[in-house]
Amino acid sequence: MTFRFQPSEEGDDDLGPPPGPFQFRRRPRFRMPGGLMRWGVVLAVLIILFIVLNVIKGIYADWLWFDSIDYLSVYRVRIVTRIWLFFAGAGVFLAFFGANVILALRAPSGASGAGGGISSLSLPDFEPAAIGRITVIATVAASLFLAVIFGTQAASQWDNILLFINSESFGVTEPAFDKDLGFYVFRLPALNFILGWSMGAAVLTTVVAGGIYAFRMLLGGFSMNAPAVARPHISLLLIVVLGLFVWRYWLSRYGLVYSDRGAAFGASFTDMNAQLPVIYVLMALATLTALAILLSVFRRGLLFLPLGAAAIWVVAAIVGGLIYPATVQRFTVEPNELAKEREFIQRNIDATRAAYGLDQIDVRPFLAREFVTEAEIEANPETIRNIRLWDSRPLLQTLDQLQEIRPLYDFVDVDVDRYMIDGQLRQVMLSARELNQANLEADSRSWVNRRLKLTHGFGIALLPVNEVVGEGLPTFFVSGIPTDGVLEFDGADTEPVIEQPRVYFGELPDEYVIIDSNEEEFDYPTGETDATTVYDAGGGVKLNSFLRRIVYAWEFADTDILISDALSDDSRLLYRRNVRERVESIAPFLRLDADPYLVIADGQLFWMLDAYTHTDRYPYSTRFGDLNYIRNSVKVVVNAYDGSTTFYVLDQDDPIVKAYAGIYTDLFTPFEEMPAALQDHIRYPEDLFNVQTQLYRRYHLEDADVFFLGEAYWDIPTEKFIDQEQPLEPYYVIMNLPGEVEEEFVLMLPFRLRGERRNTIAWLAARSDGDQYGHLVSFRFPTDSLVLGPSQVESRIDQDTTISQQLSLWNQAGSQVIRGNLLMIPIGEGNLFVEPIYLQATSGRLPELKRVVVANGNQIAMEETLDRALEVVLGRAPPSTPTIDDGIIPTPQATPAEGETPLPTSTPQPTPAVSGDVDELIQQANASFLRAQQLLQQGDFAGYGEEIEQLEEILQRLAELSDLAE
Repeated sequence: MTFRFQPSEEGDDDLGPPPGPFQFRRRPRFRMPGGLMRWGVVLAVLIILFIVLNVIKGIYADWLWFDSIDYLSVYRVRIVTRIWLFFAGAGVFLAFFGANVILALRAPSGASGAGGGISSLSLPDFEPAAIGRITVIATVAASLFLAVIFGTQAASQWDNILLFINSESFGVTEPAFDKDLGFYVFRLPALNFILGWSMGAAVLTTVVAGGIYAFRMLLGGFSMNAPAVARPHISLLLIVVLGLFVWRYWLSRYGLVYSDRGAAFGASFTDMNAQLPVIYVLMALATLTALAILLSVFRRGLLFLPLGAAAIWVVAAIVGGLIYPATVQRFTVEPNELAKEREFIQRNIDATRAAYGLDQIDVRPFLAREFVTEAEIEANPETIRNIRLWDSRPLLQTLDQLQEIRPLYDFVDVDVDRYMIDGQLRQVMLSARELNQANLEADSRSWVNRRLKLTHGFGIALLPVNEVVGEGLPTFFVSGIPTDGVLEFDGADTEPVIEQPRVYFGELPDEYVIIDSNEEEFDYPTGETDATTVYDAGGGVKLNSFLRRIVYAWEFADTDILISDALSDDSRLLYRRNVRERVESIAPFLRLDADPYLVIADGQLFWMLDAYTHTDRYPYSTRFGDLNYIRNSVKVVVNAYDGSTTFYVLDQDDPIVKAYAGIYTDLFTPFEEMPAALQDHIRYPEDLFNVQTQLYRRYHLEDADVFFLGEAYWDIPTEKFIDQEQPLEPYYVIMNLPGEVEEEFVLMLPFRLRGERRNTIAWLAARSDGDQYGHLVSFRFPTDSLVLGPSQVESRIDQDTTISQQLSLWNQAGSQVIRGNLLMIPIGEGNLFVEPIYLQATSGRLPELKRVVVANGNQIAMEETLDRALEVVLGRAPPSTPTIDDGIIPTPQATPAEGETPLPTSTPQPTPAVSGDVDELIQQANASFLRAQQLLQQGDFAGYGEEIEQLEEILQRLAELSDLAE
């Protein structure tokens, strides 16, 4: 006989469960995904596959690029380290997290002492086997997902881990914990990451394991006891977390050397005498809490012990971490701040000066006489000959107007350097003529033009810093674009000669190009036709396989790479052509100076980039932005034609560059191997000098008491550019430093006292030549002297009635006055001040150098040339008063439109008679109006009336001609 049991919807409690042989298993309601769910799974798999392939594509593209520039070993170190750290991090997390989760899932139930975790639970709607499968799948998926996250975090710290492994000693210990500075710079960042990573993994594992135990009890309706292993398991995890807290407190001690609580950056009195003892107390309380948890595992009745210990720990953390140090600071330190902080201020002074190289500054006295004598000027002809009259800002506009040749070209920046020309050391300014594809007309922006034909800039503009020709325009040593492709100085028989003027790599390019295609490259314009060229250097990624084309078509989102018939197996891809991007891609750990500068050497063009090693982990050193240690340890040279990049180690004693040299054994080249032609053009970098001068304003003081008082702080003088007052910028000069016998290339900046007094108090010089490279010299004036500063000289220029009246006049009548850099040039035992004056039409962009202002003591002169101004201030020539006949007022329109008669570039002489055609009369009217305005400014009302009458006659004649034309 067969019995069928069909339970009712209300349940059959009276009958009870049927006997075992007559029980039927209910089908589980769980189903594999279907329909939209299935397509959702497919879509998710495709997205993951796309992400993985995109990562592989990026790695492969970079691999090819690094191989093409001969730095594959550098990239290999980076990639191998990341992969190793990813799998190590993911593996360690997976082992720790997975083992604890499996233990929590499979722990025997506390109800019967047997059975298997969640899979043995009885649920109304699911079979235990189905629940077990779902649990395993969810656990594995979550564990793998979290392992990827933790592995990625570990891989992101490849730089810190490599520095940890290759750490170097600074040979200096900090005074608080007697640790070598290398521990703070190389080891502590990695230890802090390992701690944070471990803490995250331990806390997450503890939370998940505790959640699993709680979930198991919830599913059982709390009708059964928790697994017997749950309590010791969670307790041990909590002990691990507390152990990590103890380690965290231990490492946090070293963080006190970066405190900003006291009177100076670094560990203060409160940090060392209040905060540090609190840290030790908290370490002890965390350890006590861990021991209490361990004891409660064996004695169930002692649960109050860990709770009590934890409560004491929390209270101590609040009181000791916040209230107690603040109380000590307010009631012990602040009333006696200098006495309490003197030792720590001195630590900050010593560390900051060492970290920024200020302790190496050679301090020398400077007499600072009020004026420069005639004998001193005659004794320093090289200095006078190389005083810079061209300011880079207006000069850049002038180059744009005179030397671009075609709209395709741009001058991005103007650099200052020095060359031996005709046997003389000359300070020059130079700029590369780079191709800017953004200037292409819309109908010319085809793929072939942008990628295959317009590939490079051509040549440079090079000029002396102090020569003027014609109407105030620069004299060029090198200019224009020759047809033969060779540039050399006109009439010069000495270097430099440029045999390869093409610029494929520079400050401007940000797009890739393809060379060795079936299309010839545009080289330079030659009138009605254009010269072409073929790139004949090495380098570039060969597109000699379908796979490579696919990879780079994907990388640049450009299908033309894949389908263009103009490409062959010999075609090569040039990208990362911006020199800053190029260097940063190879060595991202180096910080680059903002101003790459061009160098002519051995017939080629090179870009020189100053690279800095830096850190923000130097103990006690004041932070400047995001760093508190910096060294110009590396000079990077990039060939403007073939892109070859070389990293020369300049400071081999720098521990940071030594550590990176240990990591990347094939990256750096000793400075001694730099060609002599390049060594002659290294210069002290402006960004580093700016950082040092900003800090030197305070840290020229070496005594803690004087530093704390702050009365002797310095400041940066100001100057006027156009009509705006701004801080004086460092400037390069060729000069004979006091106490030296030869002229040299120097970067310098004066200082003034902080406050209302504008007198110059000192100047700092950075040397750039030969064995003296990198040496800083501070020339300090006598404390009782009152030496004019740049801002005071600017005020005296404004107060000179002749000069100010002339500047005011020129700022009208359609022109604009631009006041260039005010240079303070120390000569002999005094200071000479020189400021160029430029004029440009308000509707044009062609500044012209019209006057030079020279101030020497109480004498000020504004003349057409520097030599003439020097003659005047020395009393050897009378001043020439500017008049309306000097030809210095530019017309409102700098460049006439096509077909239009150019207006005169200077103010015309008074017109004796009204005659001429319409164009001539218009010119006469403009000139008459300008003269009338000038006479009115000078208070010559009679002359003004005469000019107005003349203007009326001209206008009447124009009206008559108009009537005749009608």
